[in-house]
Amino acid sequence: MSLGAGGACSIAISDDIILLSFPIQAEGKAVLITGCDKGFGHALAKQLHAKGFTVFAGCLLMDENGDGARELKNMKSDRMQVLQMDVCSDQEVAQAVDFVKRTLKEPEEGLWGLVNNAGVSTFGEVEFASLDNYKKVAEINLWGTVRVTKAFLPLIRRAKGRVVNITSMLGRMVSPSRSCYCISKFGVAAFSDCLRQEMYRWGVRVILIEPSNFVAATGILTAEGIDRQAEALWSGASDTVRQDYGRDYFTGHVARMKSFVNSGLKDMSLVLDDITDALTSPCPNNRYSPMEIYWWVRLQVMTHLPTAIADWLYVAGATL
Repeated sequence: MSLGAGGACSIAISDDIILLSFPIQAEGKAVLITGCDKGFGHALAKQLHAKGFTVFAGCLLMDENGDGARELKNMKSDRMQVLQMDVCSDQEVAQAVDFVKRTLKEPEEGLWGLVNNAGVSTFGEVEFASLDNYKKVAEINLWGTVRVTKAFLPLIRRAKGRVVNITSMLGRMVSPSRSCYCISKFGVAAFSDCLRQEMYRWGVRVILIEPSNFVAATGILTAEGIDRQAEALWSGASDTVRQDYGRDYFTGHVARMKSFVNSGLKDMSLVLDDITDALTSPCPNNRYSPMEIYWWVRLQVMTHLPTAIADWLYVAGATL
Protein backbone atom coordinates (compact mmCIF):
# COMPACT_ATOMS: atom_id res chain seq x y z
CA MET A 1 0.00 0.00 0.00
CA SER A 2 1.05 3.58 -0.45
CA LEU A 3 2.41 5.43 2.58
CA GLY A 4 1.26 9.04 2.65
CA ALA A 5 0.79 11.61 -0.06
CA GLY A 6 4.43 12.57 -0.08
CA GLY A 7 6.04 9.15 -0.19
CA ALA A 8 6.56 6.51 -2.82
CA CYS A 9 7.19 3.37 -0.76
CA SER A 10 5.38 0.09 -1.18
CA ILE A 11 5.09 -2.56 1.50
CA ALA A 12 4.45 -6.16 0.56
CA ILE A 13 4.89 -8.11 3.80
CA SER A 14 5.02 -7.40 7.50
CA ASP A 15 8.82 -7.76 7.70
CA ASP A 16 9.13 -4.73 5.44
CA ILE A 17 7.10 -2.67 7.90
CA ILE A 18 9.65 -3.43 10.59
CA LEU A 19 12.53 -2.49 8.29
CA LEU A 20 10.85 0.77 7.29
CA SER A 21 10.65 1.83 10.93
CA PHE A 22 14.45 2.20 11.13
CA PRO A 23 16.34 5.09 9.53
CA ILE A 24 18.99 4.41 6.93
CA GLN A 25 22.41 4.13 8.57
CA ALA A 26 24.87 6.90 7.79
CA GLU A 27 27.99 4.81 8.29
CA GLY A 28 29.72 4.13 5.00
CA LYS A 29 27.56 6.62 3.09
CA ALA A 30 28.74 9.89 1.58
CA VAL A 31 26.88 13.12 0.82
CA LEU A 32 27.99 16.12 -1.23
CA ILE A 33 26.64 19.53 -0.22
CA THR A 34 27.05 22.75 -2.19
CA GLY A 35 27.26 26.19 -0.62
CA CYS A 36 28.98 25.20 2.63
CA ASP A 37 30.70 28.53 3.26
CA LYS A 38 27.88 29.61 5.59
CA GLY A 39 24.18 29.23 6.33
CA PHE A 40 22.30 25.99 5.81
CA GLY A 41 25.15 24.30 3.96
CA HIS A 42 27.77 24.98 6.62
CA ALA A 43 25.52 23.85 9.48
CA LEU A 44 24.29 20.82 7.54
CA ALA A 45 27.84 19.67 6.83
CA LYS A 46 28.51 19.58 10.57
CA GLN A 47 25.22 17.88 11.40
CA LEU A 48 25.59 15.11 8.81
CA HIS A 49 29.21 14.56 9.84
CA ALA A 50 28.10 14.20 13.47
CA LYS A 51 25.60 11.56 12.40
CA GLY A 52 28.31 9.48 10.74
CA PHE A 53 28.16 10.50 7.08
CA THR A 54 31.23 11.22 5.03
CA VAL A 55 30.65 14.80 3.89
CA PHE A 56 31.99 16.45 0.76
CA ALA A 57 31.53 20.14 1.56
CA GLY A 58 31.62 22.31 -1.54
CA CYS A 59 32.76 25.85 -0.76
CA LEU A 60 32.97 28.84 -3.08
CA LEU A 61 35.82 30.42 -1.11
CA MET A 62 38.00 27.46 -0.15
CA ASP A 63 40.82 28.58 -2.44
CA GLU A 64 40.60 32.03 -0.83
CA ASN A 65 40.77 30.51 2.67
CA GLY A 66 37.23 31.60 3.51
CA ASP A 67 36.15 31.41 7.14
CA GLY A 68 33.53 28.71 6.57
CA ALA A 69 35.80 26.44 4.58
CA ARG A 70 38.64 26.92 7.06
CA GLU A 71 36.40 26.01 10.00
CA LEU A 72 35.31 22.77 8.33
CA LYS A 73 38.89 21.89 7.35
CA ASN A 74 40.03 22.49 10.92
CA MET A 75 37.82 19.62 12.04
CA LYS A 76 40.64 17.44 10.62
CA SER A 77 38.37 14.50 9.97
CA ASP A 78 38.69 12.00 7.14
CA ARG A 79 34.92 12.15 6.90
CA MET A 80 34.89 15.92 6.30
CA GLN A 81 36.29 16.60 2.84
CA VAL A 82 36.25 20.28 1.89
CA LEU A 83 36.57 21.14 -1.79
CA GLN A 84 36.57 24.23 -3.96
CA MET A 85 33.30 24.38 -5.87
CA ASP A 86 31.73 27.24 -7.76
CA VAL A 87 28.44 25.83 -9.05
CA CYS A 88 28.63 28.24 -12.00
CA SER A 89 31.92 26.75 -13.21
CA ASP A 90 31.85 23.69 -15.47
CA GLN A 91 35.53 23.14 -14.71
CA GLU A 92 35.20 23.27 -10.93
CA VAL A 93 32.15 21.00 -10.95
CA ALA A 94 34.00 18.46 -13.13
CA GLN A 95 36.99 18.64 -10.79
CA ALA A 96 34.66 18.05 -7.84
CA VAL A 97 33.30 14.90 -9.48
CA ASP A 98 36.84 13.61 -10.03
CA PHE A 99 37.77 14.40 -6.43
CA VAL A 100 34.73 12.56 -5.07
CA LYS A 101 35.44 9.52 -7.24
CA ARG A 102 39.06 9.40 -6.07
CA THR A 103 38.14 9.89 -2.41
CA LEU A 104 35.22 7.49 -2.02
CA LYS A 105 36.32 4.28 -0.32
CA GLU A 106 33.99 2.26 -2.53
CA PRO A 107 33.49 4.40 -5.67
CA GLU A 108 31.69 1.59 -7.47
CA GLU A 109 28.95 1.86 -4.84
CA GLY A 110 28.37 5.49 -5.77
CA LEU A 111 27.42 8.60 -3.81
CA TRP A 112 24.44 8.34 -1.48
CA GLY A 113 23.34 11.97 -1.35
CA LEU A 114 23.58 15.27 -3.19
CA VAL A 115 22.27 18.40 -1.49
CA ASN A 116 21.98 21.37 -3.85
CA ASN A 117 22.06 24.21 -1.35
CA ALA A 118 24.18 26.95 -2.96
CA GLY A 119 22.10 30.02 -3.66
CA VAL A 120 21.80 33.78 -3.53
CA SER A 121 18.94 36.19 -2.94
CA THR A 122 18.14 39.62 -4.29
CA PHE A 123 15.30 42.11 -4.54
CA GLY A 124 13.96 44.71 -6.93
CA GLU A 125 10.67 45.38 -8.65
CA VAL A 126 10.50 44.30 -12.28
CA GLU A 127 10.96 47.80 -13.73
CA PHE A 128 14.09 48.32 -11.64
CA ALA A 129 15.69 44.89 -12.02
CA SER A 130 17.96 44.54 -15.04
CA LEU A 131 18.15 41.45 -17.20
CA ASP A 132 21.62 40.91 -15.74
CA ASN A 133 20.03 40.66 -12.28
CA TYR A 134 17.75 37.90 -13.50
CA LYS A 135 20.58 36.07 -15.24
CA LYS A 136 23.00 36.25 -12.30
CA VAL A 137 20.50 34.86 -9.79
CA ALA A 138 19.35 32.12 -12.17
CA GLU A 139 22.94 31.15 -13.01
CA ILE A 140 23.57 30.23 -9.39
CA ASN A 141 20.20 29.13 -8.05
CA LEU A 142 18.82 27.35 -11.12
CA TRP A 143 21.57 26.52 -13.60
CA GLY A 144 24.00 25.77 -10.79
CA THR A 145 21.57 23.18 -9.46
CA VAL A 146 21.09 21.68 -12.93
CA ARG A 147 24.85 21.67 -13.62
CA VAL A 148 25.81 19.95 -10.36
CA THR A 149 22.95 17.45 -10.52
CA LYS A 150 23.77 16.34 -14.06
CA ALA A 151 27.43 15.93 -13.12
CA PHE A 152 26.77 13.75 -10.06
CA LEU A 153 23.73 11.77 -11.20
CA PRO A 154 25.73 8.75 -12.44
CA LEU A 155 27.21 8.35 -8.94
CA ILE A 156 23.82 8.90 -7.30
CA ARG A 157 22.17 6.34 -9.59
CA ARG A 158 24.84 3.79 -8.76
CA ALA A 159 24.00 4.14 -5.06
CA LYS A 160 20.22 4.37 -5.63
CA GLY A 161 20.60 7.46 -3.50
CA ARG A 162 18.99 10.83 -2.90
CA VAL A 163 19.00 14.23 -4.60
CA VAL A 164 17.85 16.94 -2.19
CA ASN A 165 17.24 20.37 -3.69
CA ILE A 166 16.80 23.43 -1.49
CA THR A 167 14.17 25.70 -3.00
CA SER A 168 11.95 28.04 -0.99
CA MET A 169 8.35 28.82 -0.23
CA LEU A 170 8.97 31.39 -3.00
CA GLY A 171 9.33 28.47 -5.35
CA ARG A 172 5.60 27.89 -4.97
CA MET A 173 4.20 31.36 -4.32
CA VAL A 174 5.43 34.79 -5.32
CA SER A 175 6.12 38.06 -3.56
CA PRO A 176 6.40 41.61 -4.96
CA SER A 177 9.98 42.74 -5.61
CA ARG A 178 11.30 39.16 -5.52
CA SER A 179 10.77 38.14 -9.16
CA CYS A 180 14.46 37.39 -9.83
CA TYR A 181 14.56 35.01 -6.89
CA CYS A 182 11.11 33.50 -7.48
CA ILE A 183 11.86 32.67 -11.11
CA SER A 184 15.01 30.80 -10.10
CA LYS A 185 13.28 28.83 -7.34
CA PHE A 186 10.20 28.00 -9.43
CA GLY A 187 12.68 26.70 -12.00
CA VAL A 188 14.42 24.47 -9.46
CA ALA A 189 11.04 23.10 -8.36
CA ALA A 190 10.05 22.26 -11.94
CA PHE A 191 13.45 20.69 -12.62
CA SER A 192 13.15 18.61 -9.46
CA ASP A 193 9.64 17.41 -10.29
CA CYS A 194 10.72 16.30 -13.77
CA LEU A 195 13.85 14.62 -12.42
CA ARG A 196 11.89 12.85 -9.68
CA GLN A 197 9.65 11.22 -12.25
CA GLU A 198 12.62 10.21 -14.41
CA MET A 199 14.54 8.71 -11.50
CA TYR A 200 11.87 6.34 -10.15
CA ARG A 201 13.07 3.62 -12.50
CA TRP A 202 16.56 3.92 -11.05
CA GLY A 203 15.49 3.77 -7.41
CA VAL A 204 16.69 7.35 -6.83
CA ARG A 205 14.59 9.74 -4.73
CA VAL A 206 14.46 13.44 -5.61
CA ILE A 207 13.28 15.63 -2.74
CA LEU A 208 12.47 19.32 -2.36
CA ILE A 209 13.05 21.36 0.79
CA GLU A 210 10.94 24.54 0.81
CA PRO A 211 11.96 26.74 3.76
CA SER A 212 10.12 29.91 4.72
CA ASN A 213 11.93 32.99 6.01
CA PHE A 214 15.30 32.12 7.55
CA VAL A 215 17.05 35.34 6.52
CA ALA A 216 18.17 36.13 10.08
CA ALA A 217 19.61 32.64 10.49
CA THR A 218 21.46 32.38 7.18
CA GLY A 219 22.56 35.94 6.49
CA ILE A 220 21.57 35.53 2.84
CA LEU A 221 20.57 39.21 2.87
CA THR A 222 22.49 41.96 4.67
CA ALA A 223 21.81 45.67 5.13
CA GLU A 224 25.07 46.52 3.36
CA GLY A 225 24.23 44.22 0.47
CA ILE A 226 20.76 45.75 0.14
CA ASP A 227 22.26 49.26 0.04
CA ARG A 228 24.63 48.20 -2.76
CA GLN A 229 21.82 46.56 -4.71
CA ALA A 230 19.55 49.56 -4.20
CA GLU A 231 22.13 51.96 -5.58
CA ALA A 232 22.57 49.78 -8.66
CA LEU A 233 18.80 49.42 -9.14
CA TRP A 234 18.17 53.16 -8.96
CA SER A 235 21.09 54.17 -11.15
CA GLY A 236 20.24 51.47 -13.70
CA ALA A 237 16.58 52.42 -14.04
CA SER A 238 15.37 54.58 -16.90
CA ASP A 239 14.51 58.23 -16.36
CA THR A 240 10.85 57.39 -16.93
CA VAL A 241 10.83 54.71 -14.23
CA ARG A 242 12.65 56.92 -11.71
CA GLN A 243 10.25 59.79 -12.37
CA ASP A 244 7.08 57.67 -12.26
CA TYR A 245 7.95 55.79 -9.07
CA GLY A 246 9.74 58.64 -7.33
CA ARG A 247 12.68 58.60 -4.96
CA ASP A 248 10.50 58.60 -1.83
CA TYR A 249 8.73 55.41 -2.89
CA PHE A 250 12.01 53.73 -3.76
CA THR A 251 13.65 54.78 -0.48
CA GLY A 252 10.70 53.44 1.50
CA HIS A 253 10.90 50.16 -0.40
CA VAL A 254 14.60 49.82 0.40
CA ALA A 255 13.91 50.55 4.08
CA ARG A 256 11.32 47.77 4.16
CA MET A 257 13.80 45.35 2.62
CA LYS A 258 16.43 46.31 5.21
CA SER A 259 13.97 45.62 8.01
CA PHE A 260 13.61 42.14 6.50
CA VAL A 261 17.27 41.37 7.24
CA ASN A 262 16.64 40.46 10.88
CA SER A 263 13.30 38.77 10.29
CA GLY A 264 12.27 35.14 10.29
CA LEU A 265 13.39 32.16 12.29
CA LYS A 266 16.86 32.30 13.79
CA ASP A 267 17.07 28.57 14.48
CA MET A 268 17.97 26.52 11.40
CA SER A 269 17.16 23.16 13.00
CA LEU A 270 13.79 22.83 11.24
CA VAL A 271 15.52 22.92 7.87
CA LEU A 272 18.52 20.83 8.89
CA ASP A 273 16.35 18.12 10.41
CA ASP A 274 14.14 17.94 7.31
CA ILE A 275 17.18 17.57 5.05
CA THR A 276 18.57 14.89 7.35
CA ASP A 277 15.25 13.05 7.24
CA ALA A 278 15.23 13.29 3.45
CA LEU A 279 18.62 11.54 3.44
CA THR A 280 17.96 8.94 6.12
CA SER A 281 14.26 8.08 6.03
CA PRO A 282 13.47 4.80 4.24
CA CYS A 283 10.38 6.55 2.87
CA PRO A 284 11.05 10.31 2.64
CA ASN A 285 8.50 12.90 1.61
CA ASN A 286 8.74 14.34 -1.87
CA ARG A 287 8.47 17.81 -0.33
CA TYR A 288 9.33 19.22 3.08
CA SER A 289 8.10 22.67 4.12
CA PRO A 290 9.96 23.84 7.25
CA MET A 291 8.14 27.03 8.21
CA GLU A 292 6.09 28.84 10.82
CA ILE A 293 2.32 28.33 10.87
CA TYR A 294 1.73 31.82 9.42
CA TRP A 295 3.74 31.05 6.30
CA TRP A 296 2.24 27.57 5.99
CA VAL A 297 -1.27 29.04 6.00
CA ARG A 298 -0.26 31.75 3.54
CA LEU A 299 1.27 29.13 1.25
CA GLN A 300 -1.97 27.13 1.25
CA VAL A 301 -4.00 30.27 0.53
CA MET A 302 -1.74 31.41 -2.30
CA THR A 303 -1.63 28.00 -3.95
CA HIS A 304 -5.22 26.83 -3.44
CA LEU A 305 -7.56 29.83 -3.42
CA PRO A 306 -8.52 31.61 -6.65
CA THR A 307 -5.70 33.96 -7.62
CA ALA A 308 -7.81 37.11 -7.37
CA ILE A 309 -8.78 36.31 -3.78
CA ALA A 310 -5.26 35.35 -2.71
CA ASP A 311 -3.80 38.50 -4.29
CA TRP A 312 -6.40 40.69 -2.59
CA LEU A 313 -5.75 39.14 0.82
CA TYR A 314 -1.99 39.56 0.77
CA VAL A 315 -1.13 42.21 -1.82
CA ALA A 316 -3.84 44.30 -3.47
CA GLY A 317 -5.97 44.66 -0.34
CA ALA A 318 -2.98 45.88 1.64
CA THR A 319 -2.44 48.76 -0.78
CA LEU A 320 -6.01 50.08 -0.70
